[in-house]
Amino acid sequence: MKTKSILTSTLALVLLVVGIVGCATEAQEQAKLAEQAKISRAAAEQTALSKVPGGTVKEAELEKEDGKLVWSFDITTPGTTDITEVLVDANTGAVVSVEKEKAKDEAKEKTEESKK
Repeated sequence: MKTKSILTSTLALVLLVVGIVGCATEAQEQAKLAEQAKISRAAAEQTALSKVPGGTVKEAELEKEDGKLVWSFDITTPGTTDITEVLVDANTGAVVSVEKEKAKDEAKEKTEESKK
């Protein structure tokens, strides 16, 4: 019984450490990408919101997409569960793409990303 308790505690500790290390690694990667961006998040967000009237940013991140550094914004709109994803070039400020996604597709995408 004591061995089972020790194993359970050890497993919990390992999972906690892995989670902390994963978050730290992602934060470091975001910091490196932010150093490369010429367009601020605020400026890119304003550009993205201009493409989705009445929208609210649900989530934002700086990422490499097809070899290009972009600000990615998931924007919600009142009256719908759809998400509009707007990509803004982090070096020029130009809109790269605007795509509507169903809420279920967005959830599926998040699940796939968390597995990586």
